[in-house]
Amino acid sequence: MQPLQTLLVVDDDLDIRDALQDVFELEGYAVLLAADGLEALTQLRQVESMPDLILLDLMMPRMDGFAFREALRHDTSFNRIPVLVASADLDVRGAAEGLGVAGWLRKPLDLRELLTAVKRLSQLPN
Repeated sequence: MQPLQTLLVVDDDLDIRDALQDVFELEGYAVLLAADGLEALTQLRQVESMPDLILLDLMMPRMDGFAFREALRHDTSFNRIPVLVASADLDVRGAAEGLGVAGWLRKPLDLRELLTAVKRLSQLPN
């Protein structure tokens, strides 16, 4: 049996985190949750194996998605994990392109589009 793919959802909205966890677990993924970039970095440093994909909100307290992505890029342990940005920012595409991420989605999220992107990106070799 193939091991579950793991997703790390980084979003400060508890309702969004819970809803995404439910959706992804129903699709057969293991899910890690973080409320901001600092919590996500702590989780990454503690897990036995790296997640296959990070779903990242940009606007969060303490450490936002921009600072978190910059931290990932400078750490060889984490810089190969694909990142999918999800943001309500009207220029999410421009913001995402500047961060060098694997993809971007605009909030509110379209479930079909989200699952398609997650499936495609989580299967990239790290």
